Amino acid sequence: MPTYQPVSPGAVPEATDPAGSDDADAIPVDDGTDTGAASLVPAVPAPPPPNGTDDQTTATTPARARAATTDPDAVPEPTNRRARSVDADDRQPLDPRAERTGSIEGGQVRPDDDPFAPIGIPFGSFVLRPSIEQGLTATTNASGGPGGSSAILSETTLRLNATSDWVSNSATIDATGTFRESLSGESLDDARGRIDGTLNLDLDHEWRATAKAGYEIAPESASSPVVIGDVASQPSRQSLDGSLAIAKDIGKLRFGLTGAAQRDTYGDADLLGGGVLSQKDRNETLYTTTLRGGYEISPALTPFAELEVGRRLYDQRIDASGYARSADRLGIRAGTELDLGEKLNGEVSAGWLSEDPDDNRLAAVSGASINADFKWSPERGTIISLLGNTTIEGTTTPGQTGDLLYSGQLTGERRIREDLTANASLGAAWRDYAGSSDHDLILSAEAGLTWWLNRYVGLSTKARYEKQTSSLPGRDYDEASIFAGIKVQR
Repeated sequence: MPTYQPVSPGAVPEATDPAGSDDADAIPVDDGTDTGAASLVPAVPAPPPPNGTDDQTTATTPARARAATTDPDAVPEPTNRRARSVDADDRQPLDPRAERTGSIEGGQVRPDDDPFAPIGIPFGSFVLRPSIEQGLTATTNASGGPGGSSAILSETTLRLNATSDWVSNSATIDATGTFRESLSGESLDDARGRIDGTLNLDLDHEWRATAKAGYEIAPESASSPVVIGDVASQPSRQSLDGSLAIAKDIGKLRFGLTGAAQRDTYGDADLLGGGVLSQKDRNETLYTTTLRGGYEISPALTPFAELEVGRRLYDQRIDASGYARSADRLGIRAGTELDLGEKLNGEVSAGWLSEDPDDNRLAAVSGASINADFKWSPERGTIISLLGNTTIEGTTTPGQTGDLLYSGQLTGERRIREDLTANASLGAAWRDYAGSSDHDLILSAEAGLTWWLNRYVGLSTKARYEKQTSSLPGRDYDEASIFAGIKVQR
């Protein structure tokens, strides 16, 4: 029966057999497992060396064994050294944005939901998606208002979307700019642009905060309720708005508080006969505070009620006509939120909205308020949106206060094929002038197609028609236009 004596790793023990057995002593071997000690198996006896031959003994004895026998105090060389993996030098950190490839076993990659969507450009903690669209527009009314005539326009549109890739919270930025210039027909050279930013934050104790800011500059619409005659070109209008909202859920109760401000400024108007008409008396700022409370009947349905109070302040307390136009604002609404996931989500509300000017000679602007914001996806690749707003528009026309503008738009987008997208919209607006029975009706329709040659380049076209009829003289107009161009995105 052989004896087994554990030895330290790397050492080769001398063979002993106190019982006189033919079996050799056990020596430690590495069986590939890391147990902290070597495994013990019986050693195979070495053949006896020829008599009197030291050289042959040296040749048949391993170097580590010879060192152990010739120098008992020598430190043996380790034998159980862990080897590096063969692919250690090839391992690289994975790029989370890298395109997924198929498995070695031959599995197929799941196709993109939208293979022609922009890829984006990583920029810090954001992903940028820029695009540019260049084309020609043929229109029957270049100025888009009463008295306009036909023209061929060069139209360039720049767009940029930036989305954060943060683990928690989120931020988005959307910017667009459009430049139009006449190539023939009615003279026109204008530019307009807008930028919006949204920041969503999850705070402690289940509080949520949403901050928004926006800026827009554009020529004032020729169909504006404030009519300036004999102008060389439409004066510019700048709008700066921002809001901060906080919300908290307590069981099934929903609470929210929003503070907002919007400032509108108007540029001077260049007159055809020479001279400049100042519009500083139209510059004003609207401050509002809105309190909302709701109750979740189900995860898909949450009725709510809102109370809005505010103040519209004009830079000039008394305008050029001698009116004090600053006004107090009050709004009351009730509605419901719908959340059926990607299929249907949004909200609708109805109530009453009014603004009462400081000057008693001016009638209050008040009326029913209707607002809606819905998105419906009946099937994959199809999105239908409904947007409705009620807005109070001010004026500096002597003896008039302003109007209520009800506007709504129904839009649809359909991906006919992976490389072909269609879109269409129908719009309607009703302007009700305060203190009179006058009104404007504006109807519009638009349809377009985008055909993608590849993920970066596409051809686009759209046709649009708009018509306004008014009970006031000189405000009727219509416009038909068609656009064709090329779009490049990243």
